[in-house]
Amino acid sequence: MMNNPATATRSRPAASPVPAAAGATVSADPAALGLAAFALTTFVLSTFNAGLLPATVEPVVLGLALFYGGIAQLIAGIWELAKGNTFGATAFCSYGAFWMAFWYLVQFTDLSAAGKDAGKGIGVFLLAWGIFTLYMTVAARRTNRAVFLAFITLTPTFFALAIGAYTGAVTVTRVGGWLGLLTALLAWYASFAVVSNSTHQRIVLPVNPR
Repeated sequence: MMNNPATATRSRPAASPVPAAAGATVSADPAALGLAAFALTTFVLSTFNAGLLPATVEPVVLGLALFYGGIAQLIAGIWELAKGNTFGATAFCSYGAFWMAFWYLVQFTDLSAAGKDAGKGIGVFLLAWGIFTLYMTVAARRTNRAVFLAFITLTPTFFALAIGAYTGAVTVTRVGGWLGLLTALLAWYASFAVVSNSTHQRIVLPVNPR
């Protein structure tokens, strides 16, 4: 990750062999947007998974899943791609797609014919995202401590939710919900650090580049 506080949560692209033109505009760091979108959407959904709010009002997360967790993160990922950040582009585009897939799954996918097996299908869906998150966690070791910790908690979040959905074990789903809340807070901190450090042009909130 960058040591520059203005770009504190994204990995450092290789130095360009062509120097920037005089007066060229420096692009903002898309990590602030991507992390914020992920954190907020994860926080809201996790309140339901943790049992803090009744499932009857869970559809309030769908708009967030499509527009903020989904589209906004996808924009951040494409932005990272343009800046040459492979990790940021892969993470934000993928989790943006996850939230849009979640929105479509809840809004349009009819699993009524599956009966009790519907939970198994959702469990495998979540398990696959857990596997993806696990290897992204390995890569996140070379970003910074704030982002790395968020990935460390996100990985068991997916696995717990996968087990809960597959087996129907509500207690395990509740554990996944609380882990999701912790993940959201860590991602919010990382986003806050990028915004604060960039705005003040100095390190206000440390992220401990690795």
